[in-house]
Amino acid sequence: MDGQLDSDRASDVVTAIELAGLKHIKSGKVRELYESGENLLLVATDRVSAFDCILPNGIPGKGRLLTSISAFWFDFFHDLVPNHLIAWRGADFSPALDAWRSVLDGRSMEVRKTSPLPIECVVRGYLAGSGWKEYQKSGKVCGVALPAGLTNGDRLPEPVFTPATKAESGHDENISFEQAASMVDRELLEKVRDLSLEIFRRAHDFMLQRGLILADTKFEFGLYEGELMLIDEVLTPDSSRFWARHCHMPGAPFQYGFDKQIVRNYLETLDWDKTPPAPPLPDDLVQQVAEAYDFIHQILTRPV
Repeated sequence: MDGQLDSDRASDVVTAIELAGLKHIKSGKVRELYESGENLLLVATDRVSAFDCILPNGIPGKGRLLTSISAFWFDFFHDLVPNHLIAWRGADFSPALDAWRSVLDGRSMEVRKTSPLPIECVVRGYLAGSGWKEYQKSGKVCGVALPAGLTNGDRLPEPVFTPATKAESGHDENISFEQAASMVDRELLEKVRDLSLEIFRRAHDFMLQRGLILADTKFEFGLYEGELMLIDEVLTPDSSRFWARHCHMPGAPFQYGFDKQIVRNYLETLDWDKTPPAPPLPDDLVQQVAEAYDFIHQILTRPV
């Protein structure tokens, strides 16, 4: 068989993939990257990571949900910014992928080869996570001064652009706009900042109408033949914080949400030093995460 998936058939969890005959470029925490002629192939497994560690058990259906959600947003924003997506359905893949159409269908994206920018474009609309921790110490997030007296979970007066480094290993590091400007041409960085903020605002308003709060997220951009493109994944539960609008309680230690924070919150309760090997997730938590991701997918893609 040309395409072989290593999966737990009992729970239909794909944590590893091998596509014999395609050039494998690298493995990410969740995705496998292959070369497909002039294009690239991003294959989303069901792996889950937290604190830069891949956990031993995956989340059923996660890869397909992440792919479908990203495809939804790429289409949603196509009038605002070009993107690298060529196809994500098996029937639409190029002939070079004929042998693996059924294996790849729904969990893979055939994309253009871009030159990714060396920063992650983080936008925060609410105070949470590392932003909250930094604010408590300095009253700022990535060099951006915020009003005094804010609490965990508060909405910011305006969304803020807070770039971060892309770490090959270890943690991504929050950096200031000026630090980012030493890594990316300033004019290009300003364009990326403005695009990131506009994407966030449109997505936030769209989701608010559907009972969700987009608290923060991160985007990635790349250059293709000199054109700036939105790449990688977009506004998924792996890359964003999604909170239930009617359960929003500023000041509470946690907000009721539907994203990977569920996993982080659980791991914080364990006596684990956040270094490999990571502990397995209990079955009921795996189910909870799977249902949360599926819920986000349904909310986003349902007809108005």
